[in-house]
Amino acid sequence: MTSCRLYRAPIVGVIALTVLTVAGCAKAPEEDVEMTLELREGWSLAAAAEVEAEGSAVSSAGFDTSGWTPTVVPSTVMAALVRSGEVKDPYFNKNLESIPAEQFAGPWWYRTEFTVDEPPAAGARVAFDGINYSADVWINGEQIADRADVLGAFRTFDLDATKNLVAGTNTLAVLVYPPQPGDPTIGFVDWNPTSPDKNMGLWRPVKLRLTGGVALDDVFVRTDVDLETLAEASLMITATLRNHSDEEVKAVVSGTITGGIEFEVTEVLAPKEEAKVEFSPEHYPGLVIENPRLWWPSGMGKANLYDLALDVDVDGRTSDKQDVTFGIRHVADYTNEDGHRGYAVNGKKVLIRGGGWVDDMMLADDDQKIEDQLKYVKHMNLNTVRLEGFWGTSHTLYDLADRYGLMVMAGWSCQWEWEEYFGGPVDEFGGIDSPEEMNLVARSLADQVRWLRNHPSVFVWVLGSDMLPRPELEQKYYDQLADVDTTRPTLSSCAVDISEVSGPSGVKMNGPYDWVSPDYWYVDTERGGAYGFNTETGPGPQPPPLASLKRMLPAESWWPPDEMWDYHSGRGAFQTIDRYEQALNERYGKPETLEEFARLAQVANYEGMRAMFESF
Repeated sequence: MTSCRLYRAPIVGVIALTVLTVAGCAKAPEEDVEMTLELREGWSLAAAAEVEAEGSAVSSAGFDTSGWTPTVVPSTVMAALVRSGEVKDPYFNKNLESIPAEQFAGPWWYRTEFTVDEPPAAGARVAFDGINYSADVWINGEQIADRADVLGAFRTFDLDATKNLVAGTNTLAVLVYPPQPGDPTIGFVDWNPTSPDKNMGLWRPVKLRLTGGVALDDVFVRTDVDLETLAEASLMITATLRNHSDEEVKAVVSGTITGGIEFEVTEVLAPKEEAKVEFSPEHYPGLVIENPRLWWPSGMGKANLYDLALDVDVDGRTSDKQDVTFGIRHVADYTNEDGHRGYAVNGKKVLIRGGGWVDDMMLADDDQKIEDQLKYVKHMNLNTVRLEGFWGTSHTLYDLADRYGLMVMAGWSCQWEWEEYFGGPVDEFGGIDSPEEMNLVARSLADQVRWLRNHPSVFVWVLGSDMLPRPELEQKYYDQLADVDTTRPTLSSCAVDISEVSGPSGVKMNGPYDWVSPDYWYVDTERGGAYGFNTETGPGPQPPPLASLKRMLPAESWWPPDEMWDYHSGRGAFQTIDRYEQALNERYGKPETLEEFARLAQVANYEGMRAMFESF
């Protein structure tokens, strides 16, 4: 077949805020052999200042790592030290203050070993989904990349290791350098305390890709829905073929989709050629689906999902394969008569009912914890979570959001916009101002979009938080998105802003951020009241249940509230619960014990949060 195209290439709503796999044995590519192995187990780490060896030695077989800290990956340095017991529970008392930050001023080594039965002649790669902040990478005594190229917390990296692998045991060593002040890195701002290591490390999965000569990458399923009838949908499937061999090859790309849909094309690739393959509904009528099982947000219908299996065969053997889960849905934004931005899924307007999502302080959430939290989100009849500057440590958050019908707003942290982060004055667009920084964060956005774009739960790409990106940067974002994803709307800022590139934001984030009486949401018409799309707001502190209070506070601080309570509150203007405590005393009666406070606090939390959502 030659009908496949081949491109040659050198509503309104409210988001609440609250204070609260195996290192395997791989074979040469064959049928039924995994092409991607997650290098999760068997890692160890140590501060480079304590290692009297160069990368060539650290990455060689037999290197002595006694005294190093064992860990799994993904893991930040801090998470590994806490998990091993070398650092006391940073969430209890003021233990966080006792952790010497100077130990994280320099780079740290990560090291692991893995076994390969027979290295492929071409196509062996080590893939990093996220490194914070830069790294030198070594395999079997040889450096394959340095920190000048492996740079940026939100970049993904795919490094050729074909000439470095050997049959038997292989050693991978990564020297990770920490972010410096002003670097566009992971940041909790006032959503969470800053981890002493600034979340340095291999914070997302590391994978070994063992393919044949032709690799299959960047698979993307774009869906379109007949919005008038919802009775028909069409799919566009794209992928990138990379011939890593020194020979011309004939590659057969074939795919199957849930429901028996099949398609195939044969293409010839020159040595080292990279090409984009596209399966369109115009040329493959099977990609036009009658009566599709649409993906709907929770409360509007079922979150139906489909599976795609895409393979590339060379000489009758599987050279590479990718499995993708996707949902058929159409998402768009609109502006109502009052200028407020809203969103629609499959042509139906959605009332956004959401909460601000933040990762664990050390990025140490496990899969079960994430699932438990998302079950809470759905149980509360919310349909959205908003991420600011984290994007999740793995696909788990998004896979579960896909399954549960929860929508996700993913975007950058506002710390890049704050003067205090850069240690000096910034203009109205924040501190990302040099061409080098703008190019880095624009490429970072493209990497994040490629990483997430098959998830139907992601309904908007958020380009700024408290401020707009500067016009040059915003345009760079749009240039990147034009290439990697045009299926979703963008949001230039989560605040009331007017961009010279994209126009009014149509949303607001005017608070409030401290306690307000429940009627506030019904009577306020100027700031956070129930109108428009309030992307970030909440009725003040939300003291946790009794058991959690006891886990974070020493017994001598349980009652009455003292400065330790403030330490575990927010920062800046949010560093005390004075206003909240006064309101609780006057509205419900002054508690006399910790147990009574905890009980009344849950009533206050519920009443304030309920009024906000009910009003919207």
